[in-house]
Amino acid sequence: MAFGLARRELRPRVPLRHGEGDKYRLTSVEGLAALSLDALSSVAYGPEAIVLVLVAAGTGALTATLPVTLVIAALLAVLVVSYGQVIAVHPDGGGAYAVAKKDLGPRTSLLAAASLVVDYVLTVTVSLAAGAASLASAFPALGSHLLAVCLIGLALLAAVNLRGVAESARVLMLPTILFIVSILGIIVLGLLRSHPAAVVGTAQPVHATETLGVLLLLKAFSSGCSALTGVEAIANGVPSFRTPQVKRAQRTELMLGALLGLMLIGLAVLIRRDHVAPRGGVTVLAQLTAGSYGTGWLYYATNLIVTLALAFAANTSFGGLPVLMSLLARDHRLPHLFGLRAERPVYRWGVVALALLAALLLIAVNADTHRMIPLFAIGVFIGFTISQIGLVRHWAGQQPPRWLPRALLNGVGAALTAVAGVVLLATKFLEGAWVVVAAVPLLMLLFARIQRYYTAVGVELGLGELPPPPVRHTDSLVIVPVGEVSKLTQYALTAAGTLGREVVAVAVHSDPDKVRALRESWGRWNPGVRLEVIDSPHRSLVQPIVEYVQEMAEGGRQIAVLIPEVEPRHRRYQILQNQRGILLATALRARTDVVVCIVPYRLSL
Repeated sequence: MAFGLARRELRPRVPLRHGEGDKYRLTSVEGLAALSLDALSSVAYGPEAIVLVLVAAGTGALTATLPVTLVIAALLAVLVVSYGQVIAVHPDGGGAYAVAKKDLGPRTSLLAAASLVVDYVLTVTVSLAAGAASLASAFPALGSHLLAVCLIGLALLAAVNLRGVAESARVLMLPTILFIVSILGIIVLGLLRSHPAAVVGTAQPVHATETLGVLLLLKAFSSGCSALTGVEAIANGVPSFRTPQVKRAQRTELMLGALLGLMLIGLAVLIRRDHVAPRGGVTVLAQLTAGSYGTGWLYYATNLIVTLALAFAANTSFGGLPVLMSLLARDHRLPHLFGLRAERPVYRWGVVALALLAALLLIAVNADTHRMIPLFAIGVFIGFTISQIGLVRHWAGQQPPRWLPRALLNGVGAALTAVAGVVLLATKFLEGAWVVVAAVPLLMLLFARIQRYYTAVGVELGLGELPPPPVRHTDSLVIVPVGEVSKLTQYALTAAGTLGREVVAVAVHSDPDKVRALRESWGRWNPGVRLEVIDSPHRSLVQPIVEYVQEMAEGGRQIAVLIPEVEPRHRRYQILQNQRGILLATALRARTDVVVCIVPYRLSL
């Protein structure tokens, strides 16, 4: 018993910091809301993308919607199983990037990272732009303010995610549930009806311009695969889940796959049975909604819910990209500040960077969805293909029990996603996909240059090597800038005495009367520290002290400058303090090699 007590005493329980407990992480259901709404809401445009391609061969070709959707659903199943494996093999997150880094080498990992960054930024912009356009359809007055609506929505999402991913999940829980219930309701009621309850939109003439051949089916397949964007986000955000993280993330991935597959196939069955063709002024999903619910209040409520789901789908990127950026920072491929975590488990610099990039892109295209759609799915197909090939390499190298069926499954998935990506790139290249072709290599170059810089810094700092013993200076000097005799001066000189054997106080004045008063006060106080007064006819404070420090540092003497700074208790009073200390510290760091220390004197106000 005594031995057991001794063992427990050797392992004391360390209290968690604020934000480190499971309270601030995701459950499986919360993960579905925070990381899966992008994939789930894609049923609003995925089936329509298939219809818009097939209708080029006439309305009779729309019967191929269901077979094409079934192939996409099969690919979805392969991806869900594959990313379940990715979650188990790489529980630190990163998705395709983590797989490529481990199994395919550094260059391929850079390609995966660049494609994922592009995909996440486009997910935010396309989701917000589509949501704003859908809202403007119901409220035409907003049609001329789409960019403002998008930027407001972006700011709200960024603010929520800066509070933490669990908070964003709770905010999105209700819209996600309403969206799923609405879509499943459309499918169930639609299948129970013998004919559509109502027809909306205006009829459009359909002219067959192509034949229903292999190429058209491949175009429909690649366009419909836009419904698969967001499937990888859960694998990228595994660290955001509560323990056991791997099981919760895998469960969430399976929930996503089941719901998305069911909705895609159900909508495709309705499209085929009711011969739903594109009509003016409405989407295909809106036609299916009217066919199931009629044109009453349920129709308008469902369209509003779809709008909210499309807008909130942008939250998937806020859950996935900051984690990916933290991994890139850990690998020295992005600035290290992206690896810093706040008290709550959120990478706030990644959230801010994503918000800024999305805002710039929205402004550049004026929140026009059609200008971004051609760019949307290419990046994610690159990630899909890389993760599948990486897993094939992983299974072949490790060869665990029953590895061959897993490798075969991943190989088939890699072939399908590669074909979809190539077809999509070829058909959309001149429509804007060339931007992705240019952006991905530029991002790869950026990551490589940053990594090269950190490597060079490590060599110069001798990281991993034993340096020579530190040089001990016996003639060190501590310089303290002062203004007048006060408690602040006493506090600064006391701190300076702990840093060096010789301390000198330096004051800069241009008024002889003030100089005389300062010397008299200093003499009466007699702190045991020499006072140097520098005359400054131009009333400059920084330049005379910098020149004095440079003069004292000649000959290689070790110099430290200790700058006292008044720090109010409340931040609202910070602007009332002069910023001379910060300006002086900045100038000294830029123009000298001395040690610069800022000592805060905290007020009670």
